[in-house]
Amino acid sequence: MRNSYLVASCVLAVAAVSTAHAQDAAVSYPAKPVIMVVPFAPGGGTEIEGRTFVAKLSENLGRQFIMDFKPGAAMTIGMTHAARAAPDGYTLLFVSANYPLVPLVAKDLPYDPVKAFAPVSLLSKRSALMVVHPSLPVKNVKEYIALAKARPGEINFATGGPGGIQHLTGAWLNSITRTKTTFIHYKASGAMIPDLLAGRSHISPMSFPLGLPLVKSGKMRALGVASLERSLLLPELPTFAEQGVPDFEYSTWLGVLAPAQTPVAIINKLSAELIKITKSPEVAQRLGDETRLIGSTPEQFRKHVAVETERWRKVVQEAQIRFDE
Repeated sequence: MRNSYLVASCVLAVAAVSTAHAQDAAVSYPAKPVIMVVPFAPGGGTEIEGRTFVAKLSENLGRQFIMDFKPGAAMTIGMTHAARAAPDGYTLLFVSANYPLVPLVAKDLPYDPVKAFAPVSLLSKRSALMVVHPSLPVKNVKEYIALAKARPGEINFATGGPGGIQHLTGAWLNSITRTKTTFIHYKASGAMIPDLLAGRSHISPMSFPLGLPLVKSGKMRALGVASLERSLLLPELPTFAEQGVPDFEYSTWLGVLAPAQTPVAIINKLSAELIKITKSPEVAQRLGDETRLIGSTPEQFRKHVAVETERWRKVVQEAQIRFDE
């Protein structure tokens, strides 16, 4: 009994020391620059938002937070890098609405896309536009569907890469409207802009920061808001649901993950700081009316990802979507 008591006491003592060390590390965190891995290419609205959060983290915590772009392979290049990083809080990962798709589309990954990461915070959500080149003789969703049915495979649908949220959204739209388009995949959302402006690609969903200037300049035409509610920036533009495509939704969001086993105290500190940033009037003004700032706890973000993953899994199964098309 005495030996068992001593063993138990030693275990408790070690646990107490470990907890104390973790708390001390959180108090002094960050003690050096922090790398924010970005698994998508620069040039889109997500970069603008990411840089806003990085700048505020650097300002508020007194250490530099640095964006490290590692795009490609439906986010898996950057995610693999982050998954292999030391779980000490000095490598973090920005993720977008593409993140819940990784378990659905990626094969033979060197890491588990869910278990390899710990959620930190869901930062924001943004509605999106479905835009077409002005040469396409359509002004609304009904006319687009009629044209796509009359010219199957002739309309080029631009995406930011195979297996990504834009590809999945386009395949879903084809399925529920019984149309067929030809998918043209680019390395990133920003990379498809030249072909869209030239009319070589014809249609694509875009975030408001990326698409709205093109619509206002007349270089692209907006068919509808690809979200469930109208936009404050274009209140006259109907949603897809209002135009006869119920439940259709393409929205973007931004969140932060850490490598699994990152100390909980550090994750909680980061989460609290990010929540504070989302409540900043300065950040709200910079990101504009179309960005809905959220700032969640780690557990709230975990639940959000689980819901999104299941939603898209059902879409893939019911629409029989192939990722090699």
